[in-house]
Amino acid sequence: MRRGVIVNTALATLITALGFGFFAINTYAEGGEASDESSETTEAPKTSLTLMPVSKTLQIASDSVYDGTLSATNDGSEEIKVEVYAAPYSYVYSESEDLYKLGFNNENNFTQISRWIKIKDANGDYVTRPSFTIPSGETLEVDYQIATPSNIPAGGQYAVIFVQTVSGNVNASGIRTEASAGMVVYGHSTEGDIDTSSEIRDMTIGQGTRSEDGSSTDNHIYGSAKVKNTGNVDFFAKGKLRVDPIIGFSAYETDASSSTTSVIPESERVIADEWAETPDFGIYKVTWTVTAGEKTEITERVIFLFNPIAMIITIIVLTILVITFIIGVRKRKERRSRLAV
Repeated sequence: MRRGVIVNTALATLITALGFGFFAINTYAEGGEASDESSETTEAPKTSLTLMPVSKTLQIASDSVYDGTLSATNDGSEEIKVEVYAAPYSYVYSESEDLYKLGFNNENNFTQISRWIKIKDANGDYVTRPSFTIPSGETLEVDYQIATPSNIPAGGQYAVIFVQTVSGNVNASGIRTEASAGMVVYGHSTEGDIDTSSEIRDMTIGQGTRSEDGSSTDNHIYGSAKVKNTGNVDFFAKGKLRVDPIIGFSAYETDASSSTTSVIPESERVIADEWAETPDFGIYKVTWTVTAGEKTEITERVIFLFNPIAMIITIIVLTILVITFIIGVRKRKERRSRLAV
């Protein structure tokens, strides 16, 4: 790969000289301290909650009961009180930002499972929102139960089981501050037809790492696209960026083990990757491939990279070398002429 970049850089330089002048598992409540300096005696944050597992996928049928367990560990330095409950897991479109944001209050046909989930309380009864106390350093085993109705829709059902602290802390703005962690439940109905249709749009290859406000901060080669789930069950989406010099070996390719993105029905996710080590010079053929469920789309583009300051310095150096070469040739001709006489 290094040889390809060197050859390609030299080619670009020559052409230029001749013609051209990209759910946290642990959540901390207010009051925890963070430090950039390492220490052998780092104090534990007051509130730190870890949930395992972070997701659960199961096949569900009508008029059935499913039991499960999740563990909540208090990694903080103080005893905490928590509430456990289920909420819808969905994405809501924001017109002002032209993107889908994760939300837990929007109910639709694919979040009905949040109403079918009950949590086992300290008395052994299954209720909607029980409370527990977790001492510092200990783990709470939470039993939950999913009881489906006599008729469930085809496709997927999505919810989050939250474990949320109940501290009563209020910040300077009068807002109660809490910490929470959640396990996502993916329920796949065994009844009816499964539809994994999708839309892939805004396939883009460009330069620059774009931040949330749309600004570009680096000169990285990147690929991006938007994937929308138009079916009735979740699927995985993934992008593959390949960068090949016009002359030489492959410069970059998305790692085959890189993570995929889960896209649930009635939501849209941004798929992106970038070449973080993009050089200042080069002519590259870039291929961006996006797979969403059973659909794949590919786009290609040739990108010419150059750094203006480095380009000017290169041109000056090449000019000096050319002038030195010309002067040297003329001097040799003059010596030969004098010797011939």
